[in-house]
Amino acid sequence: MTVSGAVGAVVREGGPELLRAAFRRHPAGVAVITAAEDAGRGGSSRPVGFTATSLASVAAEPPLLSFGIGTGSSSWPAVAGAAHVGVHLLGEHQQEIAATFARSGADRFAPPLRWFSGPFGVPVLQEVPAWLVCRVTARVPAGDHRVVIAEVVAGSAGGSGRPLLYHQGRFTALRD
Repeated sequence: MTVSGAVGAVVREGGPELLRAAFRRHPAGVAVITAAEDAGRGGSSRPVGFTATSLASVAAEPPLLSFGIGTGSSSWPAVAGAAHVGVHLLGEHQQEIAATFARSGADRFAPPLRWFSGPFGVPVLQEVPAWLVCRVTARVPAGDHRVVIAEVVAGSAGGSGRPLLYHQGRFTALRD
């Protein structure tokens, strides 16, 4: 179905391409989500993480947030089993971190990245404007993704810097 819109725009039928095209026009903050993947009996956990632009504040009381993750993502098995996750809001100076955590097969926690094992064993990235450790309360099926809802249990919003944004298929920053 293709028809002309009132302002001359072509109206397209709904589908993945239309959704992607529309959301390329919607700037979003950039976050990195982390979790500790259990290595099984006797093994130590290993950190996993991915870049997300689907982060949203859900409620203030209790303090809830949500993010989406594809079930085909290499991080999904860890997030699917994690009781807690880390949410890191990136600054405009952290485009390389965002790109690394978005890249399949990358060693995401290798130097020069600085991180530590935070509350509940969650990997916490250093030098970010804000980080939160959250208790996972729900994983809601949504097509080929899950929407994870989590309650904030610890964190810091004391970092400096302006936010990193994702718009038109690339990382960018706010302009004055």
